[in-house]
Amino acid sequence: MRFTQVLCGTASAVVLAGLTPLAAQAQTAAQDTEIPTVDSIVVTAQKREQNLQDVPVVVTAVGAKLLQDTGVKDIKDLTILTPGLTVTSTTSEASTTARIRGVGTVGDNPGLESSVGVVIDGVYRPRNGVGFGDLGQMERIEVLKGPQGTLFGKSTSAGVINIVTKEPEFGFGAEAEATIGNFNAHGLAGSVTGPLFGSETLAARLYVAARERDGYNDVINGKGPTDRDEDADQGFYTVRGQLLFVPDDKATFRLIGDYSKRDENCCGAVQIRTGPTAAILGLLNGGPALASPADPHARVAYSNRGAPSSIEDKGVSLQGVIDTDFGEITSISAIRNWRTDNGQDSDFTTADLAYRVKDRTNYAEFTTFSQELRLAGRTEKFDWLVGAFLADERLDNKANFLYGNNYEQYLGRLLSRSAANPAGIANFIALLLNRAPNTSFVGGQGLHDQYKQRATTVAGFTNNTWHVTDAFDITAGLRYSIDEKTLHTFQTTSDGGVACGTALSPAGQARIAGIVGPANAGTVIGNLCLPWANPLFNGRGTTQKRSDKEWSGTIKASYRFSPEVFSYASYARGYKGGGFNLDRTQSSNGLPSGAPGIVPILDTSFPAEFVDSYELGLKNTLFNRTILFNVTGFYQKFSDFQLNTFLGTSFAVRSVPEVTSKGVDVDFLWFTPVHGLSIQSGLSYAKTTYGDDKIPNDPTNALALLPGSQMSLAPKWSGTASLTYERPVGESLKARFNVGAKYSSDYNTGSDLFPPKVQKDYTLVNARIALGSQDDKWTVELWGQNVFNEKYEQVAFNAFLQGSSGLSATNATYVPANDTITYDAFLGAPRTYGLTLRAKY
Repeated sequence: MRFTQVLCGTASAVVLAGLTPLAAQAQTAAQDTEIPTVDSIVVTAQKREQNLQDVPVVVTAVGAKLLQDTGVKDIKDLTILTPGLTVTSTTSEASTTARIRGVGTVGDNPGLESSVGVVIDGVYRPRNGVGFGDLGQMERIEVLKGPQGTLFGKSTSAGVINIVTKEPEFGFGAEAEATIGNFNAHGLAGSVTGPLFGSETLAARLYVAARERDGYNDVINGKGPTDRDEDADQGFYTVRGQLLFVPDDKATFRLIGDYSKRDENCCGAVQIRTGPTAAILGLLNGGPALASPADPHARVAYSNRGAPSSIEDKGVSLQGVIDTDFGEITSISAIRNWRTDNGQDSDFTTADLAYRVKDRTNYAEFTTFSQELRLAGRTEKFDWLVGAFLADERLDNKANFLYGNNYEQYLGRLLSRSAANPAGIANFIALLLNRAPNTSFVGGQGLHDQYKQRATTVAGFTNNTWHVTDAFDITAGLRYSIDEKTLHTFQTTSDGGVACGTALSPAGQARIAGIVGPANAGTVIGNLCLPWANPLFNGRGTTQKRSDKEWSGTIKASYRFSPEVFSYASYARGYKGGGFNLDRTQSSNGLPSGAPGIVPILDTSFPAEFVDSYELGLKNTLFNRTILFNVTGFYQKFSDFQLNTFLGTSFAVRSVPEVTSKGVDVDFLWFTPVHGLSIQSGLSYAKTTYGDDKIPNDPTNALALLPGSQMSLAPKWSGTASLTYERPVGESLKARFNVGAKYSSDYNTGSDLFPPKVQKDYTLVNARIALGSQDDKWTVELWGQNVFNEKYEQVAFNAFLQGSSGLSATNATYVPANDTITYDAFLGAPRTYGLTLRAKY
């Protein structure tokens, strides 16, 4: 069935704050009632049409009007509508992570699959970053909470964000949009749809958009080489074309092609606390090299090298739906390519310590083919569905990490334990290694690594509902997945790791011990042999393989006590495939469990992540079906949770034995007696904690604060509230007002949970006022996002080689007095506002 026949009443199965257009949508579906009703809202969360209050699933579906009212253009904008959803970005907008109920995949490692899947027009996307872009004209977005182990492409452990764009229409229509705003924001978008060649069977839609904006952050670049004085700007364009072919009332085919390109500068970090190493950086820089004292919300970044970023996303998909005598056949075929190229000032100071260069040797590229086939039908007692899913994903990842021109002197000053080198030594590294100054770590030298991974997925699945009685249903879903991954790694160090090689030679070890003492020699050699400088990686090629063959699925029982009260209980088993860490790691013995050392770790694999989820829900439709009040309790237990954490020198994946998430979702929607006024609110409480056991393979106890603690980026409380009011103005105009807010309680933004990384509770408020013609031919909108300019950090992290932790001698307790780390952070967006003019034909 074509989507346009389904979505006139799309809303939320657990309705969130901000579902403001639902009144208008439901009114379309229930034209014979003056006030819209809850039971006129339809969702398709189980791949079939169902009434909102009959779905035994926690799913949020946000309709097209609300997405427009709240300015949602990507999944990060969606967070203000969704309690329990957090979306953050780090080193680039491609490194975007979504979390549901506090659970998501941490970090920038492309080797990890996402705990929260993103599906666009039925096509599973390999990573969350693809959802951070102009998604175009959307019909709806559904957020499914909890593991989705049956119906949505690859099995996911935390949830799915399902995005459906508008399909072509057989009536001619055109829309245009022009926007201006602060930070010199400006954008144009337009679309046209209608039949082709006067046909009654072939229709098309074309959407194009281009948007630009100056940077949110000012940049001090010192001696360069960059001269950019802004960061976190925006510049992209997108094109999406569609063909809809309806040969008869039994078949529908939808062909979609899209291309998006982003060329931006993102993301510089600011200091949230500046440690004592700032004095050393100042000596090298000839002046302040970073904010001292830290003043993060002045939004001034220090960076002598830029953060250029290019993202390219393109693909084609074909969906066919055919009604037959034995059921409805749905086929979705797609081929996609997504690539991000990035540069970075890795130390986030104006001293030249380390950087990544955007020169086609620092990128991640996914090329994916997928095929899904479903057959669905129904009888008097059964709704049944069977299907198969195939995917072939090829990842090409190249990484560089290069010494800056100040790296050698900075490392030498750190190792000499003084900001002013002892005895007037100009270069302590040269003394240690008996080499000419500035020849041990030459600027522009460093690592150049390449990872080629192929991942194939073959899965069969079924999802069926047995209508035991008119009031009692049992739904069962089952999926068997085979995931195969092969990784080819080739690593090189452009200078051969000459400094480390000299230090490891017998003569080098003896000389170093003679200068710093035998007790300190190991620490000094370890710092000279950090992963990017270690010759043991040079010319190293490896091949690794792994296979996961797993069952996942769900069983649900639902009972309708009365027309007003619906209840359900469910169990779901989800999993996320294992994989490989795409970074250099080393230890004393080449094993993940080894002590700190310089032996490359050969086996970088990590196991699959599993979750068992239990939910108990009660859905109430009250006061003549004008009020929705839903309560859902949940308990989720994860095993082998994949924690990607930054160790200060590289990323490593740790398998956490146990993570639990338990809490309650409460949702409220009221179509008030006042015509055009609707009120919504949502509340989520999620206690998402690590188990009490020590984290395995953590020999330095860098993760000692995790056991028993609330997870990072997991607020216990989040709530949303929204009010929308629409009314006529005179005989030909109408006004619309929307205000929405989201509250998040405090949470830690760092994967190691160091206390300085805590983000205090905050509230974001968006608002929009629109005036236009009653037939929507034109509309003028005045809008603001984060209208009270709330200041908050997305993710905080330890600055590169700038201090040591405050863990006690037992490495189990944080001692602030011992903490000398400089902490950096990627900030949330400031207040933005502007004016949008829409025209419709």
